[in-house]
Amino acid sequence: MTPLARLRDYYELSKPRIIVLLLVTTAASMVMAARGLPALPLLIWTLLAGALAAASAGALNCVWDADIDRVMKRTQARPIPQGRVSRRAAVIYAITAGAISFAIFYALVNPLAAWLSLAGNLYYVVIYTMWLKRITPLNIVVGGAAGSVPPLVGWAAVTHTIGGPALGLFALIFLWTPPHFWSLALTTETEYGKAKIPMLPNVCGTERTKREIVYYSILLVAASLALYPLHVMGAFYFAAAAVLGGIFVIDALRTWRERATTLRARKLFRYSLLYLALMCAVMVIDRIVS
Repeated sequence: MTPLARLRDYYELSKPRIIVLLLVTTAASMVMAARGLPALPLLIWTLLAGALAAASAGALNCVWDADIDRVMKRTQARPIPQGRVSRRAAVIYAITAGAISFAIFYALVNPLAAWLSLAGNLYYVVIYTMWLKRITPLNIVVGGAAGSVPPLVGWAAVTHTIGGPALGLFALIFLWTPPHFWSLALTTETEYGKAKIPMLPNVCGTERTKREIVYYSILLVAASLALYPLHVMGAFYFAAAAVLGGIFVIDALRTWRERATTLRARKLFRYSLLYLALMCAVMVIDRIVS
């Protein structure tokens, strides 16, 4: 195997799409905390350490879930199921990336950011991956807290504390996670069933899942709008959040009502990604201009 191919395998093992999403929320929180662009070295070190932390967690997830990945069609091509990377090598890579991440956070950012990042990784690997994922259809609900930690890390990197807007973004990501992942699960429920993973669609059925998506979407939008009367965010944010959230709820309702579940769920999944990115942008703009 060529060095480039080997590098590509470790890149895939790191789950780069998830890394991008986590870094977007981290950067958004940093800009909000600084009310503008934070010091460039601080931004670079925080995002680098965050990327390494996420890569470490992603690789450990791939190690633990290798048996599942061999069964599911969308994950069968990953490096470990294909035998391109051994479990031992993946663990060494994950531990190394995690150690470097913590060292960068601790030495070049601040200790609070380091410990928050480590806590998020431990929660994702131990609580979600090793425990909840295989025993309850509420795995995504409880496990969503892990993906909500990066905004806290970003805020702590700038201020050495945890502030209201960061907690607001934490809450939004936490409530956004179930409808986001359940809409994906609706398109691949038979895959989860084959892998014996208790996702909501293959345990409680499609109709129950679609109703839960609607409930969580409404709760998500309500929580997002509550940040205005709580004086966490301003009027610009409130107006934008109302529009973006309204579209989210409408898409969720359409997913519930229409029979073409897979097609509609895929559209909701895609919009959920756009929604989170735009909400981050809106929160950043609101903090800068207000």
